[in-house]
Amino acid sequence: MPRKTFVKFAQFVPFVFTLFDNYLMISCPHPFWTLRLGTAFTLIASLLAALTACSGLLPAPLPPSPTAPWPTLTATFTPTIAWFPPTATNTPLPMQIVIATPEERPGLGEVLFSDHFDAPELWDTAVSNTASAIVERNRLTLAISKPGTAILSLRQEPLLRDFYAEMTASLSLCRGRDQYGLLVRVQAGGDYYRYAVNCNGQARLERVRSGQPYPLQDWLLSGDAPPGAPGDVKMGVWAVGSEMRFFLNDRHQFTVHDPLFKQGTLGVFVKSEGASPLTVSFLELIVYAVSCASPTATP
Repeated sequence: MPRKTFVKFAQFVPFVFTLFDNYLMISCPHPFWTLRLGTAFTLIASLLAALTACSGLLPAPLPPSPTAPWPTLTATFTPTIAWFPPTATNTPLPMQIVIATPEERPGLGEVLFSDHFDAPELWDTAVSNTASAIVERNRLTLAISKPGTAILSLRQEPLLRDFYAEMTASLSLCRGRDQYGLLVRVQAGGDYYRYAVNCNGQARLERVRSGQPYPLQDWLLSGDAPPGAPGDVKMGVWAVGSEMRFFLNDRHQFTVHDPLFKQGTLGVFVKSEGASPLTVSFLELIVYAVSCASPTATP
C-alpha cells in the first residue's frame, strides 16, 4: 500500500471505531460488553494513532528492482574432432640408378721396375755451355742457360708396350711458356710422343716424328700444373695399344688415340721458350704392368 494512502487510512480508523463504540453502547447496554469492547477499540485506536504519528519515520519502500533481461543465447560452432585425420600418401621417390665411375687406369698390375736415379749409366747425360743433363742425389736434373734451347735424356731400357709410368717433376727455374715433361714410346730416329707441361699451367701432347712435332692434344689449362717455379707435379701416362691417357697428380687430364708408335723406351725433356734460365729435376720413376685390352675403340 502506498505511504500516503496508509496515513489517511490510519487517521480515518479512530473515527470509525468511535462510531462503532457508540453503536454498541446503544445496542448492547450490558456494562460488561460495553467495558470490554470499549477498551479494545480504544487500544486499537490508540495503536493506529501512534502508527499514524510515526508514519513519517518509516523508510520509503524500495522501488522494484528492474528485472534483468535473460541473456541472448548465441549459437557457437564447435569443430568436429577428427580422431583419425587423413594423411597424404607418400609418393615414392624415383629410383636412382648408380652408375659406377669408369676406372681411369684399368688393368693396373704389378710394378715392373722403379728408378731412384742412383744408376747414371741408365740415362743419357751431357754437359755443355748451353745445357746439361746430370744424374746426382737421386734425381736427373736438366738445365738450360741459353734461351730457345731444348735438351732431352733417354733411358736405355726396357722396351715398353702396354704400361703405366709416373714420375715427379720438381721445378727450380721455370717461367711462362717454358716446357718440361715425359717422352714415351721412344724409338730410334727421334720418333716418340711428348707429354709437355708449361709454366703457365697448361698441358699438351705431341707426336714427334723425325724431329718434327705434331700436336695430338693442344694446350689445355690444368689446375694441377704448377704456374711456375718453385713447384712439384707428378706426371703419369697410361698406354694400352693405340690409347693413351695422361695424368697430373693422379688426376686424368685427357685421352689420345694414335696407332703410329706401339712401343718404345722412356725419356724426359725441357725446352726454354723465354729469356730466363730453366732448371727442372725428375725423380721417383715407377712403371707398372697393364694387362687389359684398350677399353675404348680406336677411332
